[in-house]
Amino acid sequence: MKNFVLVHGAWHGGWCWKRVLPQLRAAGHEAYAPTLTGVGERSHLLSADIRLKTHIQDVIGLIDSEELDNVVLVGHSYAGMIITGVADLLLQRDVPQLRHLIYVDAVTPHPGESWSSQHTAETIAARVKAARATGGVSMPSADASAFGLEGPDREWVNRRQTPHPFGVYQDPLMFDAQRVARVKRTFVDCTSPALPTIAVMRQRVRTEPGWQVVELKTGHDPMVSQPDALARLLLE
Repeated sequence: MKNFVLVHGAWHGGWCWKRVLPQLRAAGHEAYAPTLTGVGERSHLLSADIRLKTHIQDVIGLIDSEELDNVVLVGHSYAGMIITGVADLLLQRDVPQLRHLIYVDAVTPHPGESWSSQHTAETIAARVKAARATGGVSMPSADASAFGLEGPDREWVNRRQTPHPFGVYQDPLMFDAQRVARVKRTFVDCTSPALPTIAVMRQRVRTEPGWQVVELKTGHDPMVSQPDALARLLLE
């Protein structure tokens, strides 16, 4: 039995894994989908004090409180930053807990990089400007059509998205790359349509050693648009 910990990306919450969780559990595994501080049903906690380390601790706290081992960490989009930081902390412990890191169309950071590091100057400027309008507290969500969603799926995601804490956007992540590279790592490349802000990561995982790359012909939110295919991939 594996313990899947599914970490959502920006503007989302644990709700976005609703169509995937039952399939993992039906296959005999445990599956958890925490909501990060300041978004989703925890949006009442939104503040300028939320930093990248806050979200890393959210996930560490779940793993510790549930006493999980044999963990498969799954990070979507921005959460590639989080699962990398979580992995670095878990691997410093005497008891091995981590089995696999799965980056779902996600950021694959180098030490010292932030979520924003590989974004274009235009994207960074737009997000900084949007955050200034909130006093530096948050960034508004994009319409879910940007993630390749249409019809009821687009409406479902748009209704649930919440502003994302801005404090995490430019926080650098310091970690031991060699330590994290000891864990099996898979990148799920969502190719249709491909989200432009993930372009550098798509190239990175194809040129650096240690990565397995799997393609899904769907948009940036496969847990919504192709939950069956994503669940099968995770189980494999």
